[in-house]
Amino acid sequence: MADTRRIVDALVRARRGGLTAGAALGGLALIGSIAYHALRGTAVQGATTPDFKDVPEDEARLMLRAMVAATLADGVIDAAERRRLDEAVAAAGLDPDGRAWLERELESPAEIDEIADSVNDPEAATRIYAAARLAIDLDTVQERQFFKMLAEALDVPEPAAERVEREVAA
Repeated sequence: MADTRRIVDALVRARRGGLTAGAALGGLALIGSIAYHALRGTAVQGATTPDFKDVPEDEARLMLRAMVAATLADGVIDAAERRRLDEAVAAAGLDPDGRAWLERELESPAEIDEIADSVNDPEAATRIYAAARLAIDLDTVQERQFFKMLAEALDVPEPAAERVEREVAA
């Protein structure tokens, strides 16, 4: 499949409208920054934040799988979610193989445990959680339950998950 990082980046940009300072830096940078600060508490003025653009392809694929699973957590892709997905696919310039992979993923999204079993780093787990959270507007009970289960499966500490939520909701 084409570079998964491009579609993750495009999905976040579509979610954030490309207008926020974080999205202007790139979707992957926004995901990394949210996760970094969620694990460490509030940002320290003048502190250097690592460059989050260099996400390994395997992690980006897990992010994308988690984003798709989150989108389908309530069993429905609503119009806004579909529009963001279509915009991201177009912006990422997915090749036919990439589009086919994404359609298969939409037909049969990854299970939470399947995603979590592939993650053994707390920072990667928090980035994957943040990416999934950026994929949707959290507006159903099923979606809230999905994120509770995802945080537990990924071992994302509750304070970090709460910080991700506050950052995404802001």
